[in-house]
Amino acid sequence: MGALLGLLFGTGALLVARSFGPVPARSKTRPSRRERVSELLAQAGIESVTPGGLVASCVGVAVVVLLGIYTVSRSPVIAAAFALLASWTPVAMVRYRARQRRAELRDLWPEVVDNLASAVRAGLALPEALAQIGTRGPAELRATFARFGEDYRATGRFYDSLDRLKGALADPVGDRIVESLRMARQVGGSDLGRLLRTLSAFLREDARTRAELETRQGWTVNAARLAVAAPWVVLGLLSLRPEAVAAYNTAAGSVVLVVGGSLCLIAYRVMLRIGRLPDEERVLR
Repeated sequence: MGALLGLLFGTGALLVARSFGPVPARSKTRPSRRERVSELLAQAGIESVTPGGLVASCVGVAVVVLLGIYTVSRSPVIAAAFALLASWTPVAMVRYRARQRRAELRDLWPEVVDNLASAVRAGLALPEALAQIGTRGPAELRATFARFGEDYRATGRFYDSLDRLKGALADPVGDRIVESLRMARQVGGSDLGRLLRTLSAFLREDARTRAELETRQGWTVNAARLAVAAPWVVLGLLSLRPEAVAAYNTAAGSVVLVVGGSLCLIAYRVMLRIGRLPDEERVLR
């Protein structure tokens, strides 16, 4: 019994001593904020804007709205509230464009997979099968796959060209297709044609089901947007009345705006979380 107690005491002392040691560095599993913004821009199909440019546009919109509302209302509090709301407009537009593009690609991926399956069945090599989508595939994706073909012909490095193609697409389905082709190239998969045909059928069924659910739940998102916009439309109309502006220029008026804006933000986020379908994450970056 004494030996067992000594062993337990020694083990506990060792664990306590190790707890004060340096914490091992964790592997980076989540992308940085700049990388997330770059991915959002890529998903929206906006190639000419950098993350810094997006931030600059947010600041520029906020300054313009601040000056415009202050000129009309002569209230710094109301102008600051509208400027804060307007500063999110560029990001909201990019996110809207990204969701719209994901929906468009969701309907186009089955056609891309069918083209790949036909090319593989015809005996084309994988680089040629991917490059021919730049001429025979959907019009929205031709430019991206045409750049892949040019990149592969210039470098001859198939895997590096695949990585750049995956980054340009920035789409979960595109990641799965690219990684399937990579694996087929590495291990020489003889069932690639069957895999692509099965994937095409699955993608068509998934797109049809998601479209039905989004149609049924679209009213929730629209109701959330209307509920958030209504108080600020009323505030904009009140800012034209001098007595209302004088009330909001006080400390109590500032508190009302801060509390009201916070409640609107919380309610909007909750409503979107309830009504929006979960987006497929890019696990194969």
